[in-house]
Amino acid sequence: MPAVAPSPADLDIPALRRALLEWYDANARVLPWRRPPGSAAPVDPYRVWLSEVMLQQTTVPHATPYFERFTARWPTVSDLAAAEDGELMAAWAGLGYYARARNLLACARAVARDHDGVFPDTEAGLLALPGVGAYTAAAVAAIAFDRPANVVDGNVERVVARLFAVETPLPAARPELKRLAGTLVADDRPGDWAQVLMDLGSTVCRPKSPLCLMCPIRDNCAGRATGEPERYPVKTKKAAKPHRLGVAWVLLDGAGRVALVRRPDKGLLGGMLGLPTGSWGQESLDETPPVEADWRDVGAVEHVFTHFSLTLSVRAGVGEGDFVWVPEAEAAKALPTVFRKALERGLAA
Repeated sequence: MPAVAPSPADLDIPALRRALLEWYDANARVLPWRRPPGSAAPVDPYRVWLSEVMLQQTTVPHATPYFERFTARWPTVSDLAAAEDGELMAAWAGLGYYARARNLLACARAVARDHDGVFPDTEAGLLALPGVGAYTAAAVAAIAFDRPANVVDGNVERVVARLFAVETPLPAARPELKRLAGTLVADDRPGDWAQVLMDLGSTVCRPKSPLCLMCPIRDNCAGRATGEPERYPVKTKKAAKPHRLGVAWVLLDGAGRVALVRRPDKGLLGGMLGLPTGSWGQESLDETPPVEADWRDVGAVEHVFTHFSLTLSVRAGVGEGDFVWVPEAEAAKALPTVFRKALERGLAA
């Protein structure tokens, strides 16, 4: 390990940028929201924004079919703004982090209402939109409007941490990583540059087993020089997630329909359709059924959220009541993953 980590002053940054952009020209991922490298073709800011929101905490392979369905169903931001809340939440089911879906709709409506359906073309203007944070504003400004912006996601953090052998652990290292990434930003091809480091981190500078021999800047990389590039970014050991217990009730009406409820707008899975369930606690089960029925215990499912893990016991029965009744064949499509697991368990019993 080098005694002193390099600084931006130690690098020939113009040469490093040229090497990376040449690599990107030959190796850029083909994605439905992108234009080809070096192209002057116009970019639809709506598609860039939508893809960036979907890709937060979600992989490209998982997000891509959602993106294609959304843009086929709602081709413009104004079309999306006109969608009903429940309609959009159902279409989002399975992408997780459901606050993103609520923010997506709030932002689309603000663009349609306050900006005549046209996204602001500056980072500051984008940042003023509801639900748009610093990363998304920078990404849309750069990729859609060719504004020089410092776009730093997890892939970029990893590339920069290795390039400069940053010893500060995450998450405390984030300001330093963003500052270092900012030293590489220039006016030349800002839209492509924003995606160079993303692609390098995704395909070459991978979290495990980085493909250093394929990297166009391997000779500049201080992390590689240590012999342990995969050690970077250094991470603080995560505390164990708390574990909670709950019950989900799979109620059928005997005519091929399942009972769902609309969850409160605020809170976990807010605004989504779900199975009836009690509170989720750490020590005991809330086993109060939603209606009287001949309930059967059909097992349990496991699910991991961002901040806790969950064992959800599943009860199945036949009955009636004031619910949102949905055909069994369609119910799973409208449910977030945790309830889809429980429904599948209940229907299989």
